[in-house]
Formats: sequence, C-alpha cells, structure tokens
Amino acid sequence: MRVTIDSDNCIGSGQCALTASSVFTQDDDGFGMVRPGREDGAGDPLVREAVRACPVQAIAIEED
Repeated sequence: MRVTIDSDNCIGSGQCALTASSVFTQDDDGFGMVRPGREDGAGDPLVREAVRACPVQAIAIEED
C-alpha cells in the first residue's frame, strides 16, 4: 500500500494526524503530510480510518 496526501486539496483540518499519528503529521503551515519513511502506511490499521476522516478526501491509498 502507498499513502499520499494531495497538498492542493488539503485544508489542514488535522484529522489525519489525530487519527493515525504514526503515519501522518502536519507541516509548519498546519497542512497534513505523510511522515518520512511512512509512505507504506507503516502497518497502521488506523490509516484507512484517517482516509475516511479527511473532510475533503485529500488522502489516497494505492494498493500494491
């Protein structure tokens, strides 16, 4: 699996970082980003919940 955030779509609500903090964080401007080295979802079962929690559907999961 590969996790990405569309930075053009992200509004910085922080739901991803609150839901799956081992995979997501926020940059200096408050926008969501995938933690370096965690693009594979790091086996965190909450990644899919973070996708559902994003109010603008800026997070995508690509299955291998």
